[in-house]
Parts: sequence; C-alpha cells; structure tokens
Amino acid sequence: MRIVQIIDSLEAGGAERMAVNYANALAEEISFSGLIATRKEGILKNQIDSKVSYLFLQRKKSIDFRAIFCLRSYLVTNKVEVIHAHSSSFFIAVLVKLILPAIKIIWHDHYGISSDLSARKNIGLKFGSFFFIGTIAVNSALKNWSESYLHCSNVIYFPNFIDNSSHSDSEVILQGIEGKRIICVANLRPQKNHTLLIEAANIIRQEHKEWTFHLFGKDFEDDYAKKIKKLILDLKLDKTVFFYGTTDNVASALKQADIAVLPSLSEGLPLAVLEYGLHKLPVVATNVGEISKVIISEKEGLVVESNNLNQFSESISKLIENKNYRVEMGLKLNSFVELNYSQKSIIKDYVLWLHSFTNFVPKKITINIDEK
Repeated sequence: MRIVQIIDSLEAGGAERMAVNYANALAEEISFSGLIATRKEGILKNQIDSKVSYLFLQRKKSIDFRAIFCLRSYLVTNKVEVIHAHSSSFFIAVLVKLILPAIKIIWHDHYGISSDLSARKNIGLKFGSFFFIGTIAVNSALKNWSESYLHCSNVIYFPNFIDNSSHSDSEVILQGIEGKRIICVANLRPQKNHTLLIEAANIIRQEHKEWTFHLFGKDFEDDYAKKIKKLILDLKLDKTVFFYGTTDNVASALKQADIAVLPSLSEGLPLAVLEYGLHKLPVVATNVGEISKVIISEKEGLVVESNNLNQFSESISKLIENKNYRVEMGLKLNSFVELNYSQKSIIKDYVLWLHSFTNFVPKKITINIDEK
C-alpha cells in the first residue's frame, strides 16, 4: 500500500502532529509513506522521518492550479493509492481526485471544539465527503457527527497516538528550580484557557513560592495572546510563569517537569495529555472532550470541572504537597497510555481498517483476523 498524508501546514498543532506521526509510523509498515504540506511549512518539518517522502506544495490560494497539478504529478510518479487528508486539506484532495479519479481519499477529522457540534456546518466538507472512502474521527462525538452529517458511511474512531521516538537533537532549558516545575503544552488559543492557569499560578505562589509554571505553544500574536501576557505582568508573575513558544523537542521540556496541566475549555483527545503520560508526569486537567477516557480515576490523574479555579489550583497544590502520590500517579498514567494509545496498537488497527475496504495486505504486519 502506498499512502500520503496531506496537511495544510507543519506548525505545532494537534492535526499537524498527527499527520507527521502517521507518516513516520507507516514508513515502517508499508511500501511507501509520504507527507505533503500544502500551504506552509513549520517547526514540525524537523520531526519527519528520513524514510518519509516529503513535498511542500506552496499553495497560494484555494484553487491553485499549479499546486493541484504538482500534487497530481507527485501522486502519479510515486504510484500513491490513498490520500489521507487531515482537517481542511480535504479540499485540495477532492480537487486532485477530479483529475485523478483512481485516487482514494480518507479524511481525518481533528476538530477541537467538540462541546457543541450541533452548530458545526461546513457545506464544502459535506459536498467533499461524496468523494471519501472513509472518515476517521479522533473522538466519539466527532464520529457521531460525521455519521449524521457527511455523505460517507465508513466512519471509524481512532484515538490520537504518540510517537515514542525523537527526531530532534535540540535541547530545551527550563527556568526555575529543578524538582519544582509545572508544565503546560497548549497553543495560545482561547479554548485552551490559559487565563485559568495563570490565575491558579497566582494563588499557588502564595504558599509554594519556589514552584514555577512553564508554558509551551504557538504564539499567534493576536488579542488573546496579548491578553495572556498582560495578565502575567499585571499579576507580577514574570518570575513565576515562563512562556517559551513552540519547540521541535517538547520531550526535552517534559523530562525536566514534575507536574503537567491542561486547563482547556474544549478539547477532542489532546495529544498533550498522552505525552504527559508517556513521560510519567502526574496531570491536572479539565473534564472536557475525551480526557476522562485517559484519566479514568484519581490513580491516573486529577480531572476538575472546566474553568473552576478553586478545584484547579487545589488539585495542583495537592500534587505539590505529596511527591509520592504524584510519582505513583505518573507511573499509572504511563502504563495506561502505553497500553491504549501507543503507536503500535493504533497503526495496527488503522491497517486492518484499510484492509477491510481496499483489499491490501501489508508486507510487514501479519494480520490475524481472528484476533479482532
């Protein structure tokens, strides 16, 4: 099987990282794995495995004939059979199918604001779904939405997974005192609710002055980002809260942290929580999206009501004050993530799913249908 992932950019976002993860993982399992960025490159380009075929289309507009025919040429030259289109990149996948009918399209839905999907309308996507042979949803709510809204009956839920390997040699150096660091990996977007985190930091520093907060994520330099930075300054937290922007080696930062948090108002299945688990970190997160399917009980982490400052700050304090508890919690979460969200298990199910409607048997994975 010959598959190419398509994504609009390689900025540090959840959909972008999953496109890279799938391309890297499949490079070990199938005869050809490619990755195409259509509009913009970014920091994740450094994470692409050397075995993955990479193309940057430099697409300038919605209907860019140069980019469309460049994509067609790449697909034909490399004998690609399946386009795995992530998020809004479905559009160029559909356009190229109109001039290359044999190509098959899978669409991957990474929509992160899944708390109220009744208002989600996308006529272009609905029309495009006539050309999909399958749709992947990153949580059950999105799966239900796809089944009811799109013209594609072959819908499946695959949770996000993490790439255990590191493709970067860069090292991140955190501020603060070793053994007293709290980390948050989330782009500066309103749904990530950094305000809650900063207000919690303001409370926590009263009794735990040496503990510091370390924020990683893309700065869009918009009104929300300005608001967050102003709040840090207004509360005089510039020696307590540190913002690092994006990095191509978040693993380096996670290894230096002691507690991890995610204060979101809305999520799907956040990769950040899975990465926290991979690095054996105790977690405090809000009860949104599918987080409660990863943090099932207080053995794996602490889940609090969304935007509840008291619960959020008290939960962080609870972990600060009990090192043994947080160490045990990190180990429990690690075990759960390794068992249920590992690259190996998800890719195996993905390949089985493809086999069910494309009649291909991969060369490097032995499929035993009875196991399923």
